[in-house]
Amino acid sequence: MTAGNIECSRQTLRVCADIIDQFTRECIAIRVDRRLKATDVIDVLSDLFILRGVPGHIRSDNGPEFIAKAVQDWIAAVGAKTAYIMPGSPWENGFIESVNARLRDELLDGEIFYSLAEARIIVESWRRHYNTVRPHQSLGYKPPAPWVFIPVMGARSAPHPQPAPPTALAPKPVLH
Repeated sequence: MTAGNIECSRQTLRVCADIIDQFTRECIAIRVDRRLKATDVIDVLSDLFILRGVPGHIRSDNGPEFIAKAVQDWIAAVGAKTAYIMPGSPWENGFIESVNARLRDELLDGEIFYSLAEARIIVESWRRHYNTVRPHQSLGYKPPAPWVFIPVMGARSAPHPQPAPPTALAPKPVLH
């Protein structure tokens, strides 16, 4: 998780909780708001923990919204552990830094947001594209969470329809 800035017509917006699954490389959530507090981080994480389960570790930078006592206590209460990166060491959290670079290059550098609602919609659209369409080199140029996923075993057990046999063809017309 990390925090960054995006511009919104003379106002600054914060991007909170770019949350990445380090195993699948999927961008699970991006929270956009004007100000971020520890309660915002807890809100995003609690929704994800309900949907996906509690992870073993949560790696994040040392931003004030992530190291707040309320966040640390909440993470400990749900049974996860924290893995904070050292200040000035972005390479310790390379997955999120890579996603942030792509977000900035592919979206934020070319957009001007006129409202918070517009920023939320456009950033969420980019997140879905990143997960379902955009090829990732580390995944063999496949997206991390394609829309259609067919398990190998399920695909084998389903009977495949056989094509109909070809019908008799009419003779070719002859031109004189």
